[in-house]
Amino acid sequence: MNMPATKIEVETAKPASAAAPVVAMTPKRPPRSETYARMARETAVRVIPPLVVIALLMLVWELVCRRAGSALPPPSRVFKDTKELILDPFFDHGGIDKGLFWHLSASLQRVALGYSLSAIAGIALGVLVGQSVWAMRGLDPLFQVLRTIPPLAWLPLSLAAFRDGQPSAIFVIFITSIWPIIINTAVGIRNIPQDYRNVAAVVQLNPLEFFAKIMIPAAAPYIFTGLRIGIGLSWLAIVAAEMLIGGVGIGFFIWDAWNSSHISEIVLALFYVGIIGFVLDRLIAGLGKIVTRGTAQG
Repeated sequence: MNMPATKIEVETAKPASAAAPVVAMTPKRPPRSETYARMARETAVRVIPPLVVIALLMLVWELVCRRAGSALPPPSRVFKDTKELILDPFFDHGGIDKGLFWHLSASLQRVALGYSLSAIAGIALGVLVGQSVWAMRGLDPLFQVLRTIPPLAWLPLSLAAFRDGQPSAIFVIFITSIWPIIINTAVGIRNIPQDYRNVAAVVQLNPLEFFAKIMIPAAAPYIFTGLRIGIGLSWLAIVAAEMLIGGVGIGFFIWDAWNSSHISEIVLALFYVGIIGFVLDRLIAGLGKIVTRGTAQG
């Protein structure tokens, strides 16, 4: 005897389409106050330790140099002696009597030109040495010898060749910073994975396409390592070269302050030199992170 379907059986036999829709729950965003607090903590972790170390060093410097007979001025005296230079870096009384802004600007212009030339030539020669075995065998020993010559050793030769301080300083920057760019670029080119070369051969990339799409992106982390080293060497070289060629520049400012026995001005100039060198390094490092994003090999 057939039994009628119960209510429960009928209800369970309903199609799935009749079921109640599922509501997706979006995660609750943290309040803005928590986000700001987290950002403040991260900033404090990075900023506070260096500030503490600097404060301790300044305190030790002050205590040591405040003693009678000290050859170096304490920080309090440095600030007192150089207050006008700090507050008015833009004055220009003609000749070499200029504010620190103009000296730093002149040095940075020389570095920008010399470093740009070294970056272009260094990457091109690095690609050549890294891509060609014969070029590596012929040029690498020469590069290894020339890169050991101190920067200032090139200055008399450049002065004899150019007979002017401006191009001589630019040449010293160029010849000093080009070697790490060449070497690191060549290493990056030689370390391109063989799979990349095989893919380029399969899709039949021409040399220009292979250079732009395979070679440079794959070697970019190595190239920017050389560029970072090069910018540091450029800044070191220009300060040293300007001490000898004269004219407007932070190197000449330091040398002129020494001749005038203005030790506090030397300390202030060294502070600016260090800060600008740090900023230049960070700029190249930041550019490298942007360019190598997704290309750096783990």
